[in-house]
Amino acid sequence: MKNLSTLATTLDYSDIIHLEFYVQEQLVKGKEICDLIIGDFDTQQFPMPDYLTAQIQQAYEDRHNDYPPLEGVLSLRDEVAKQTKKRFNVSYNPDTELLISGGARPLLYSAMLATVSPTDSVIYPVPSWNNMFYTTMCGGKHVPIETSEVNQFLPTAQQIEPHITDARLITLCSPQNPNGSMFAKHQLIEICDMVVAENKRRSKIGGQPLYMLFDQVYWMLTMQDIEHYHPASLCSDIKPYLIVVDAGTKAFAATGIRVGWASGPPEVIAKMQVIQEHIGAMAPTAEQLATAVLFQNETYLQNYLTDFKKKILASMAVLHQGVQNMKGAGMAIDSFMPDAGIYMTLKIDAINRKTPDGKILENADQVSRYLIDSAGLALVPFASFGCRSQESQLWYRAAVCTISPSEIEAALPRLQSALLALSESQVLLEA
Repeated sequence: MKNLSTLATTLDYSDIIHLEFYVQEQLVKGKEICDLIIGDFDTQQFPMPDYLTAQIQQAYEDRHNDYPPLEGVLSLRDEVAKQTKKRFNVSYNPDTELLISGGARPLLYSAMLATVSPTDSVIYPVPSWNNMFYTTMCGGKHVPIETSEVNQFLPTAQQIEPHITDARLITLCSPQNPNGSMFAKHQLIEICDMVVAENKRRSKIGGQPLYMLFDQVYWMLTMQDIEHYHPASLCSDIKPYLIVVDAGTKAFAATGIRVGWASGPPEVIAKMQVIQEHIGAMAPTAEQLATAVLFQNETYLQNYLTDFKKKILASMAVLHQGVQNMKGAGMAIDSFMPDAGIYMTLKIDAINRKTPDGKILENADQVSRYLIDSAGLALVPFASFGCRSQESQLWYRAAVCTISPSEIEAALPRLQSALLALSESQVLLEA
């Protein structure tokens, strides 16, 4: 490894992928595992919209298999602009303030590359998805904000404010990955007002701006009677400092088609486009054209999303009810339904417990592997999303749309048996 770059020797797969590798090894050995790790879909249970499939096929039949424009096809940029105006009353110029890409990931990364220089500070909450890796990849200084159950694992303005003076970027996600919580109106206004005030301060001294990167990939999957807020709809003054990333890949159960979009200040979007050209992260032309047509068919899309969310809730209900039954029986386990998205949150108090073979479970990763081995149930610990606090070691993410409700139901007795098999360790007895 000494012959490789600093980045190559520093960067590794995420803990999530390492855990999934372990699950795949067990599956090859013939073990039965209810795999709730990866935020993807059982395509039989959650097919992408038939209309979208047909439009993609039609686009290829019409020979749209050439390079797309670097900024994305105009019809999709126009539709994203229309949708943003309609849903959030926020206007973006499709020619200068919108960019289409191969899913949300290249946009999140290119937004960081466009705004963050090596050693610049990047503020991000933990738990959160992939912020730590993108910060490393652009050479930024990590400023993780440890959140907690008290605020639904979302950062507050009060937590962020002490760190903003030297920061270059704040990254937020709502609905949040991993736990599906969403910023309340007042929470997001406080953060936006803080960013605007900091930029006014910097403009007086000729300082570089503080940007906010806002990931709203799961907003179309809002489950409860809770409203999703676009930052610029609450605070118009933040728009010059705001980059919003969105996609249809999750909401349309179409993770493989890789279509995402970003909106933001023209100077940032222009440089993200240049970065995208050099790394070749454009979404295929046919998929872009098809997504634009899907947006145009509003009635079909809303009916699809309604049905989709009912199926997600049905899977969540099976897992939630099973966990609540165990909690009611006195077991140290709990579950919480999300505001949006495809993930459910479980709380499992198993650290420092002893397994039947005498091993002490010292951390959340060991608990996860114990549950895979003993219960055939695979969950992602919040520790895999950057958390380091003792409280966060009790929390786990379950992607409920990767497997059928019947398979989830079959795994619940195994989970109960595995947890009941744990005993108090000497560490607990002496505490």
